Order: sequence, then C-alpha cells, then structure tokens
Amino acid sequence: MPVTGDGEGVSGPQLARAVLDAAKARREAAGRPRRRTTTGSGEGERRLRGYSGPGPDPRDPQPLGAVLNRLVKARGWQQPAAEATVFGAWERVVGAEVAQHSRPVKLENGELTVEARSTAWATQLRLLAGSLLQQIAREVGHNVVRKLHIHGPAAPSWSRGPRRVRGRGPRDTYG
Repeated sequence: MPVTGDGEGVSGPQLARAVLDAAKARREAAGRPRRRTTTGSGEGERRLRGYSGPGPDPRDPQPLGAVLNRLVKARGWQQPAAEATVFGAWERVVGAEVAQHSRPVKLENGELTVEARSTAWATQLRLLAGSLLQQIAREVGHNVVRKLHIHGPAAPSWSRGPRRVRGRGPRDTYG
C-alpha cells in the first residue's frame, strides 16, 4: 500500500487526489506555462471564443465553392482541376454546336483527343483547331491543352454480333 510523507496508507480517491496535487506542484516548480487550446489549423493559434461580431470571421459559415478553391490551391490541384474542366464543361468550353457533334476522349501530356460524330465534322474540327485551342486556353487556362488530335467515328466492327459468320468476313458486299 502506498505511503505518504507522514507514513499513512492512502488508497482510492485520496490517492488520486495526492497524485494530482503532486503533478500540479511539479509543473508550477518547473515554471512551464499551461497548454493553450488551438483550433487545429496551426501551432500557437488561439481558439476564438464568444460572440464573433458583425464583421467577417473565420468561424462564420463559408460557401462551398470558396472552401474548395482554397483546398485546390493548398493541395496543388490546379492542373488536374483545369484538365477535368475540359471534360466536365465541354459544351461551355467549345460552344454548343461543336459540343453537339464532338466529345473529348482523352487528355494526356497536353494533347487532347477529340472524337467527331461524322467524318465531315472531323474535317470541320481540323479546320477550326486553332480557334478551338484559343477557346480552351481562354476557358481553362494556358498550357492545359497544347495540341488537338481529331478523328472521326470508329468503323463498325464485324467481329461480334448476331449476324457474325465465321470466315474471312464480308469481301464483295460493297460493290
């Protein structure tokens, strides 16, 4: 059984009180300041308490867009966010008519691959490639897309389907 300085045995709540008093005495003897509660966003910041007042305050509710913008800047996600804008807002980036007849397929190393609905639109988009690059740069930022690869629709595949016949496939059916 633990013994205090005067020789008495101490247990239960009295022991807990004695240990707490001893810890407080050691802290005061060492001269260490009490811990301050922080907001968690940095070291040494004081937690704001009480009424925030009529002006803006960091404790006020923030719009989601502003919080996301700060997060994107803090994490360095500007480039991936701009690349995602090309796909997510394709109609706004290139215009309604062009977006109706084309779609972005992939963006890799600044080269955007665009698929047109028809070969005629693929030709038209190749002629408009310079102005499309300018529109994309104006909307999402410079050097996000540096080059366009435009191709027409993929040719139909004869390798699968309900009318598939084994063998060499259709040869003279287009003549």
